[in-house]
Amino acid sequence: MIRQTLMTALFTFSLLSMTPPASAESEKFTLSLELIEKCRTILREGIESDEFWPSIHAAEGLTLAGLGDEVIASLTPKLKTETDDQHRCGLARELVRAGDWQQARIMFEILDKDDSYGHTHASESLFKVFELGDGVGLRRTFAESDKMTTQLMAAAALGRGGSPDAMKFLRKHLANDDEEVRRIAAWIIARVGDKSDIPQLKKNLTMAKDPIAKAYTEHALALLGDEDGQAALKKNLNSDDPAIRIYAATFGGETRDFSISDRLIELLDDDTLDVRVRSAQSLLMFTQPAPADVKEDIKRMVYPATKEHPRYTEGSIVRLANGNLLYAATEFIGGGSDFATAHIVGKESSDLGRTWSDSRVLQKSTGNMNVMSVTLKRLNAPHDDTIALFYLEKNSHEDLRLYVRFSKDEAKTFGERILATTTPGYHVMNNDRVVQLSTGRLLAPVASTPNVQGGGHFICRCWFSDDFGQTWQESEGKIDLPKRGAMEPEVIELKDGRVMMIIRTQLGTISTSFSEDGGNHWSEPSHLEGIIAPEAPSTIRRIPSTGDLLLVWNNTFKDGEGHGGKRTPLTAAISSDEGKTWKHVKNLESNLDQTYSYISLIFVRNRAVMSHWVGEGGKLSSQYRSLPVSWFYDSE
Repeated sequence: MIRQTLMTALFTFSLLSMTPPASAESEKFTLSLELIEKCRTILREGIESDEFWPSIHAAEGLTLAGLGDEVIASLTPKLKTETDDQHRCGLARELVRAGDWQQARIMFEILDKDDSYGHTHASESLFKVFELGDGVGLRRTFAESDKMTTQLMAAAALGRGGSPDAMKFLRKHLANDDEEVRRIAAWIIARVGDKSDIPQLKKNLTMAKDPIAKAYTEHALALLGDEDGQAALKKNLNSDDPAIRIYAATFGGETRDFSISDRLIELLDDDTLDVRVRSAQSLLMFTQPAPADVKEDIKRMVYPATKEHPRYTEGSIVRLANGNLLYAATEFIGGGSDFATAHIVGKESSDLGRTWSDSRVLQKSTGNMNVMSVTLKRLNAPHDDTIALFYLEKNSHEDLRLYVRFSKDEAKTFGERILATTTPGYHVMNNDRVVQLSTGRLLAPVASTPNVQGGGHFICRCWFSDDFGQTWQESEGKIDLPKRGAMEPEVIELKDGRVMMIIRTQLGTISTSFSEDGGNHWSEPSHLEGIIAPEAPSTIRRIPSTGDLLLVWNNTFKDGEGHGGKRTPLTAAISSDEGKTWKHVKNLESNLDQTYSYISLIFVRNRAVMSHWVGEGGKLSSQYRSLPVSWFYDSE
């Protein structure tokens, strides 16, 4: 989240992306300096309150008002001494919202405990801040918890993360016979649902007996744009029940219905602390830009090719501790061949890729020819304060080596380099390729040839490290294939503990091999069924919210053409059975005047975050692309 300091006497912000409800008076909202200061004071007093949850709500309000630095300063010491897991979830959640993204580990640790005391709060908190991690804990909780509330909150996080099954579960229980279940489901659907949920919510309203459940349903309708719901929310701001006033004030800010601002200003003097806090929060939210559309397709040409730099390729993206994205790519100088002079540069984005900083050099050229093919990799806990920078150093046609450097300061600086490929030869590891297994082992998939002149014949293997990258060993097993061999491998850990390697070939398919011992020995090669491919690399990752595999590759093959056909289109497909079959086949890019290849892919919040090259007119640029995970499951 971007943290802004509010400095001017009068704030006027244009709304972004999302259309406010029809009852909103305008697309801008202003608040006097006096009222801004009053709201700030209420929230600052609230965060220091002895009432725990109102203090957490005040922290949320301060962050949403652009004052996340104050929240981090206030809550960090409290998290160090807090022992109650539910309270720790609240503290960690608001630290994440304020910009200290790595505190999400607290919620995942609580979710992994055998003691279920904090599971509901952990799931709810992860939902509120759009965090899934690798999804394993949330998927397990959703599937195995015997508590409906916990299941609903885990489904909320997974549904927001793009899981169709979780959304079906939530909608099923929006019609549950139990009013309390319907109430919780309404609270969730208000934030992840759409107008198709309005009829069921209206039906629930006719059945509501509990005033709180009724208010939740009304507020959900308001948030989904229903006029009757919006009218009910306004009425609820005047309720004699402070709990209903709290909920109305909370939802009010999310509706961006500026017509309720006068009543929210009155509620700044309410007798109930949480009413004051939520009213201040909503008023300050009104002065901020509206949240961006969660379904936005974000596409930016971050590294456009120029005459001086005719090639930007082989990107990799990592999320920094403050939530920023660091996007690295190889910048070639004066020429576009694999053997031209090049170094590795990086740019940062604080808004999920909509805008980017100027570039800086991450790895200068130390080879006789160049350095290229970067992988940025954050290590898993307990070493998640470490970011690895892998790259290739090219000295000649028979000398290409893989090195790694580590950063402890969020990629500001990197330590001394460590050689990973310890044998002679020309060793190719593509960009964004290193994985860390559940055992902690690092696997670097590499294709090697003694000499690349004339094309070379490649054999795939892995180098692996069991001491977090300090020393490396070559796998005993290797994979060979006909023609030019087994090229540009990628690896992924399967649910049964095996490792699957996918391999670029000249055979019109994506070849596969499997390891049962963490990448040391490999099976005889086979291929992905139903997939055709040219001689080009492919990328495979596991989707956190569903556990499915996502494959991105060039879905074409023309025997006899160079590289087996043009690297267009760029296609995505999903497998729910560990790569045996593929569905939801959709093109990411299909312009026949361009080519697309060398994909990087991570998951951030509820989005797939990618980079790839775009080839056109003899030049190669590096493009950023971010899509909601739900896009990959939606029908064309």
